[in-house]
Amino acid sequence: MELKINQQTKHFNAESLSIQSLLDLEIPHKQNGIAVAINNTVVPKIKWNEFFIQETDEILIISATQGG
Repeated sequence: MELKINQQTKHFNAESLSIQSLLDLEIPHKQNGIAVAINNTVVPKIKWNEFFIQETDEILIISATQGG
């Protein structure tokens, strides 16, 4: 499966991935303080396990940062 994540194309050896599965592969140790948008729509964290990504989806992973 080829996915575009944060403007970068990445390849995965899976036919289907939930948002949570994708995050477990991409950022397994840093999943607090992030938001995920699929096709410009934020997906609530409680739906990450049940929302499956399609190969044509545009994925944006945003991390909260400290500072001003």
